[in-house]
This record gives sequence, C-alpha cells and structure tokens, in this order.
Amino acid sequence: MIDRAAMVAAIDRLTSAMERDFEELNRADGALGDGDLGVTMTRGMRAISDKAADLPEDLGAALLACAQAFTKSSGSSYGTLMATGLMAIAKDVKGRTEVDPAETSRLTGLARDAMMARGKADLGGKTVLDSLDAVAQATQGESDPDALADSAVKAAEDAMDRMRDKPATIGRARIFAEKSKGMDDPGMLAMTRIIKALANRD
Repeated sequence: MIDRAAMVAAIDRLTSAMERDFEELNRADGALGDGDLGVTMTRGMRAISDKAADLPEDLGAALLACAQAFTKSSGSSYGTLMATGLMAIAKDVKGRTEVDPAETSRLTGLARDAMMARGKADLGGKTVLDSLDAVAQATQGESDPDALADSAVKAAEDAMDRMRDKPATIGRARIFAEKSKGMDDPGMLAMTRIIKALANRD
C-alpha cells in the first residue's frame, strides 16, 4: 500500500532526481522552449521537500499541500500543469491514508484528464499528456508493485521514443514545428525522469 511514509520516500527520490537532471532538462527545454524546465522542477521539488516532514497522514491533504507548494515555487506553465494533476488525484483520495498500487492507472488517468482540460490540449501532440496516457494504459489491471513500476517506466520511455520524430504542435515548442522532429519533448523527458524516480528505477 502507498501511505504517507511511501510518499515522503518518493519525494526524497524525486528531489534528488530533479537536482541530478537539472542541466539535462534545461538543455532540452532550451532547444524548444524557455530553457528553464530544470529550474522549474528543481524549485518545485525543493518546495515540496521542505513541506515533507509536516505532511498529514491524509494522502489527499498531503498531495494538495504538495501541489500548492509547487505552484508557489514556479509560475511556469509546466509547473501549473503538474500542480493541476496533483490536485486531481488529491481530490480523489481525500480522507484516505492508504492507496492501493492497483489504482495507479485510474489515478494517472485522472491527472491526465485534468491537465488536458487545463492546457486545452489533446493526445498525440507530443506532450506530457502522451506520457501520462501511455502510463495509464500500460498499468491498467496491474497490481504487483514491481511489475507495475516496470510497466510504467517502459511506457513512458516508449511514448517518448514513439513521439520523437513527430513535430511539436502544442505550446511554445510548436513554433519550431519541423525542427522539433527528432528531438525529445522537454515535458515528456521530465515526466519520464519523474516516473523512473517514483518507480525507484533510477
């Protein structure tokens, strides 16, 4: 089961991963965007990490606090989308102290749909939405934690591979159009790193 202790441990892994991948994410974003995605993710995770010791047992309330901390740390569009996804999950698990790993697919789908509505974007646009959709599909019906983690990581990596040669059609990256072919979408790259850290597969 996923409880507060598991969440705090995941926050530690995520914070370390974002510090490690700081330059990589900035470089990827610099090719197709503002070049500050590493800054966004590092600041966001530092803000969440600062709150970790005080997070409540209620996982919904804990996730909401994480979303609020991330939002305050960054005004970027990616930060806003991340917080939106967290808040969708927070609302669903409000009042619960445990979440079954078997709910991963459903909860990932909730985050995807909320982010899709907020960003006014569709699947297939070479964005983080495609990463989340792939994870939601791949983990459907999966309950074994190890198998689930492996499936989630593989799905995120495969989605990035599948979209690499497509042109960006959404967000700032769309102005690069044909130039973006053969390049990883920064948001998809960040989500792949996030999922690997959550799955403890770094």
